[in-house]
Amino acid sequence: MEWSDDGVILATRRHGETSVIVEALTNRHGRHLGIVRGGRSRRLQGVLQPGNRVRLVWRARLEDHLGTYQVEPLEERAMDLIASRTALAGFMTIAAHARLLPERDPNPDLGELFAATHDLLAGEGAGLAVALFERDMLSALGFGLDLDSCAATGSRSDLIYVSPRSGRAVSAQAGAPYAERLFPLPAILREDGCAPGPGTSRQALGDAFCITGHFLARHVWGPRAIAPPAERDRFIALVCQDSSITDS
Repeated sequence: MEWSDDGVILATRRHGETSVIVEALTNRHGRHLGIVRGGRSRRLQGVLQPGNRVRLVWRARLEDHLGTYQVEPLEERAMDLIASRTALAGFMTIAAHARLLPERDPNPDLGELFAATHDLLAGEGAGLAVALFERDMLSALGFGLDLDSCAATGSRSDLIYVSPRSGRAVSAQAGAPYAERLFPLPAILREDGCAPGPGTSRQALGDAFCITGHFLARHVWGPRAIAPPAERDRFIALVCQDSSITDS
């Protein structure tokens, strides 16, 4: 068995005395692991850093074997991530989310979204990009939010709340009697919301992360008995510390 694909390194771990196991999110083969022989050598250590984009050739005798990787660098992003607290925390957050995906389950759309989010981590759109990534991660895992119409009336206008039970939008009129029990719905989480960019308010970002965090805890972290990514709270604090998304 053999294939080649491009991807982003999510994590590595030691394997024996000289090798490492590389976990990558690939374009066409999903989240996939493989052994890199001699991966602890000085020549490969810089290449096999989380955040780097690489070209991978995977080989195994049988399809269900762990297999081996040959790795060629495409874009070394690790040093740029280390230079920015926000970018590093953001990458560690989305990488932890991507590691929740079923192994070897192709998801080209999410792979493209991961790459696009990765590209935005060092800029002013970092907070919004990660919030939208979390929203779409929920969909990829089968727990997507329904924010297009009111859960109570079917109306598609004046949607300002989200039900913490159903993950559906609620209109101002239908939600008014229950407002204290509903999440405020920021426009940035709507399918027709704005694209990632500067000027997103910290209140809107905080509301967005509150919603995605609630449903990730309910449907993903809780049932798997795992804690949220340790860097997620740090990233949220960094991007919500001012009225626009900035690094410090």
